[in-house]
Amino acid sequence: MARNEDLDDDLDDDLPEDEDDDAGAAPGWRRRLLRWTAVVVAVGLGFLIPYTLYLNHQVTVRFGELRWQLPTRVYARPLVLAPGVAMDARTLKTELDAASYRDDGKGEKPGTYGKDGNRWRISSRGYLDVDGRIGPSRIEAVVSGGRVQSVRDLQRGRTVKSVRLDPARIATLYGQKQEERRLVRISEVPPILTDTLQAVEDRDFARHHGIDPSGMARALFVTVKTGGDVKQGASTLTQQLARSGLLGIGKEQTLSRKFNEILYALIIDARYDKGVILETYMNQVDIGQRGSQAIHGFASGAEFYFGRQIDDLTTEQVALLVGLVKGPSWYNPRRNPERALDRRNLVLKKMLETGIIDQKEYDRAVKTPLGVTEVPGSMVANRFPAYVDLVRRQLARDYSEEELSGAGLTVMTGMSPSAQAYAEGAVTRTMKALGTNSKRPPLQAGVVVTDVHTGQVVAVIGSRSFEEHGFNRAVQAQRPVGSLLKPFVYLLALAQPDKYSLATVIDDSPVSITLDNGRRWNPGNSDGRSHGSVRMIDALAMSYNQSTVRVGMDVGTERLRELLRTVAGIDAGTNPSVILGSLDQSPYAMAQLYQFLASGGEIQPLHAVRGVLDGNGKALNRYDVAPKPAQPGDAVAARLVTSALQHAVTSGTARPLLSDGLGRLQPAGKTGTSNDSRDSWFAGWTGDHLAVVWVGNDQNAPTGLYGATGAMRVWSGLFSRLPTAPLQVGGKGVDWVWIRGDGHATDPGCPDARRIGFVSGFAPEYQPCLLAEEGEVEPGTEGEERGFWSKLFGIGGDKDDSPPPPDNAPSNPPAP
Repeated sequence: MARNEDLDDDLDDDLPEDEDDDAGAAPGWRRRLLRWTAVVVAVGLGFLIPYTLYLNHQVTVRFGELRWQLPTRVYARPLVLAPGVAMDARTLKTELDAASYRDDGKGEKPGTYGKDGNRWRISSRGYLDVDGRIGPSRIEAVVSGGRVQSVRDLQRGRTVKSVRLDPARIATLYGQKQEERRLVRISEVPPILTDTLQAVEDRDFARHHGIDPSGMARALFVTVKTGGDVKQGASTLTQQLARSGLLGIGKEQTLSRKFNEILYALIIDARYDKGVILETYMNQVDIGQRGSQAIHGFASGAEFYFGRQIDDLTTEQVALLVGLVKGPSWYNPRRNPERALDRRNLVLKKMLETGIIDQKEYDRAVKTPLGVTEVPGSMVANRFPAYVDLVRRQLARDYSEEELSGAGLTVMTGMSPSAQAYAEGAVTRTMKALGTNSKRPPLQAGVVVTDVHTGQVVAVIGSRSFEEHGFNRAVQAQRPVGSLLKPFVYLLALAQPDKYSLATVIDDSPVSITLDNGRRWNPGNSDGRSHGSVRMIDALAMSYNQSTVRVGMDVGTERLRELLRTVAGIDAGTNPSVILGSLDQSPYAMAQLYQFLASGGEIQPLHAVRGVLDGNGKALNRYDVAPKPAQPGDAVAARLVTSALQHAVTSGTARPLLSDGLGRLQPAGKTGTSNDSRDSWFAGWTGDHLAVVWVGNDQNAPTGLYGATGAMRVWSGLFSRLPTAPLQVGGKGVDWVWIRGDGHATDPGCPDARRIGFVSGFAPEYQPCLLAEEGEVEPGTEGEERGFWSKLFGIGGDKDDSPPPPDNAPSNPPAP
């Protein structure tokens, strides 16, 4: 055995040293390499698998969130065109412009119109309303003589009773993110847009699996070849979607970011089909910025840059939108038009190269200007803060702030863009005309305009600075209403037709009331005079305090309190001074009160919101419920008071409206002034609209204005432009009778005869017309000279040579 061992040792010694090392080392090196490779793979899989599962969960969550990150849009009321509706050319254009219609001279495409004389051709877009979908239409409306003469459906070639045009967007309620986004389905996107997007950004989109390895290789080659001076993009649309902010990937250029982007893209492509990915991209892509407001998606971009719907884009507009994907800030067409034009034309060239357009269309499009419009008013978050504040207040009863903001709801309101514009203009002109008085703080205003048929609020002004957010004087300002309550005192009296009528003679002599605390209240007229015996219609038209107090004390302050509570929810108390308006209320509250008169005795709850739709267009809530018909007695009394307030315009405190040319509307109105002329009020209405106006200042300092010299000037400025029907007072339950000076019914031709309405069956007895005996005078003029104001108005009684307060404010109101 020893011999053999020695032989083995000798043989080992004879072997070359290198061969001995290689023979033993080779198998060990391979084993170590395989071992370390297995370890790396195991570690990699141990990390990658759970990390990929985590990213997969993130994709699920973020895609789900995308469906709800939508702003709530607030719309005006749809414009109704029907024969007989009050309308003029200026107002129709204002309405169409507010709804982003374009005047192309033809009116053939949705969202366009053309005008030829008094004929308007309009193509509406169609929209979702509270009562369902309203389809698009193409109509011809003839507008002349201050109203719509006819409406014709051009597609069907027939006359129609009415048509509704899609409304203007007036505000957007955003969530935590100020993102403007309008979702569209891929089927709603024109093929030229999807084809161009792929041709420019990702030609292999339909074939790759989220990433494009060949594109990455080309990009790497170009980068290396140019030494990094030229960088070629290689991201697919899916990768762009991943890093667009949807999945929270930052935009910094790091390996970890690129790694995450690639994994996200692979997961998205594996989980969703190409249509879903492309649709999501179309709605998510960053397309512009307006201050803190981010514009996302091509649909919003179409509206933001061109004021158009996505399916109404021209070739060159499609090219510009796609070109902006590369850098919406760098190629901003409003700030950098030359860059934007070069980028657009480059896209047009690619459209030509890929066969999307032909040479003729390319030649036409490349010569076309950018055609970018001003930022449309509809894209402003809140152009009408006072009106939207009212909307929020109404919706707060049914929706939380979180439910309203960013929930993708559609809020349909009653706003009329033209009424709002005319109200704003009236306030501006009046404030300018009144000028600046160094002795008083700056004037402010609050205005509420309603539809007398429905109770919808069509316009709200909360400040002389219309875009000012914050204190809404139309809703929040609580100011003494003065004589605005007087009509409701007379309303209660006229509800007793066996005792009172508009022809009833009232004593306007000094009056003294003993209060519960033993003190005496001695209200006087603001002109400092008494007017003797006056008819009720004149006492109201001239706003006499003393006669009003006598009537009010007779009908009872408790009944007045109950009326105000029932009609407008106002708690007035029973202090006698409430008869003369010693009560603080807002313009909105007074509009609710006067809506009762303007509607002919209906209790119509005012509402700014007509309804709310969910993200799918389904009605969640409706607020435009038809009001209950007026009770016969309420209707008659309301019409009688209305006729007396028409008399206030023709012969009383509101007579200056006639010189403004508003007699054609036959309006009814009541002025109001608080003590020391701190607050100027006017409430007036026509056959279609009611407006309540307040003018004053935030410091409650004297203004030197009466109702007729302040608030009524705003009202006049509004209604001198707003198309509205004349006010016709009549109907069942009222008999119109000619009354002579002694109170008997007589013939229309009688020299002193006046036409006055009575509750049916309660008119005075008829006596034939007789010439008045020498010295006979009309009630209310006994023992008085005709002063300046009476000579001006043709009514006896007022001898004050200075311009009197057209309404008699509370005088010496009693202590509580």
